[in-house]
Amino acid sequence: MTDTAANNRPRAILPALERIYLPLDTLAETLLRIVAGLLLVTHGYGKILDPFGAAGMVEGLGFYPGVLSATEFFGGIFIAIGFLTRPAAFAATIVLLVTVYFHGIVQGQGLGGAEKSILWAAITFFFAIRGANSQSVDAKIGRQF
Repeated sequence: MTDTAANNRPRAILPALERIYLPLDTLAETLLRIVAGLLLVTHGYGKILDPFGAAGMVEGLGFYPGVLSATEFFGGIFIAIGFLTRPAAFAATIVLLVTVYFHGIVQGQGLGGAEKSILWAAITFFFAIRGANSQSVDAKIGRQF
């Protein structure tokens, strides 16, 4: 194994399974990034259709500028294709933390209402720190933020 990430992992209890896990490592991370990005796009699509309504709602919570709520749509596209992955994922994380506040505190839904936003924030935070992998536009142009 020459992959440095693979060398830093604990050895598998069933070594034969490493032949399955290691080749799928990049694929699994890419799939998570694409699915997360595309789901953010679909979730943010409504905010693009009614940008003033979405911005007004966000600003009504005390977060300015409300137009940043469009981050889910445009950031989702960037995350899905792996372009400017870190800044897009960081911006999405901030927006998702606002939704944690909105659902958990403002609407009084507690953890049950905020859990999806917490999960999404954790996923986008992962990509904000990790960046995109070799299967991304960032990798193809040879630059990451």
